[in-house]
Amino acid sequence: MADITVFIVAESLIDCQLLTSILERPRSGLKVAACAISKSEFAAALSAQTWDISLVTENLRDGPLTGFQVLNEQRQLSPKARSIMLLKSDDSDLVVDAFRAGAKGVFCGTESLNFLPKCIRAVHNGHIWANSSQLDRVMEAFSEAAPFRPLTAKGRRLLTTREEEVVRLVVEGYSNREAAGHLGITEHTVSNYLFKVYDKLGISSRVELVLYSLQR
Repeated sequence: MADITVFIVAESLIDCQLLTSILERPRSGLKVAACAISKSEFAAALSAQTWDISLVTENLRDGPLTGFQVLNEQRQLSPKARSIMLLKSDDSDLVVDAFRAGAKGVFCGTESLNFLPKCIRAVHNGHIWANSSQLDRVMEAFSEAAPFRPLTAKGRRLLTTREEEVVRLVVEGYSNREAAGHLGITEHTVSNYLFKVYDKLGISSRVELVLYSLQR
């Protein structure tokens, strides 16, 4: 099986070297493809090579929180790419901003770096990496946001009114049964609506639905 390739975008060369030493341990299955410490270096690499996972710190050489700009740029230029944001602390606003910017996982400085390879493998396999308190904050942020109404490239609504209602309840934390009771339909019907929504949006789980909704 081929190694998972990782592009490290960090604040300094020392940070890049530290992360590389942690990831490229024997039999880890991880390979650092490139490193960058600024937005310009990231942009140059983005057009020159490919990798599986971007590992981005919140701050770069360009200044505080410029890692979020890198995430936004990658989301726009390579929307299928998967990124993990490395945060110094478990600040709830920064966690929400990271997912909003396109991150598929958040790894905080309060966690042991020994778990970072596991985080990378999980995100590479299509999962979301976040703890329960981080996901709770994301859910709260969604409930405070404007209604979620995805559009097609031509500006038409992608979901039906009923599908939007189901999405709104699910991302606010309702179970399928609770959503069914609220809408006056069966639990099976809610499940069918969710399958249709997943298919239209190209996602596969409730967590991905929450993050997809928040990012848009």
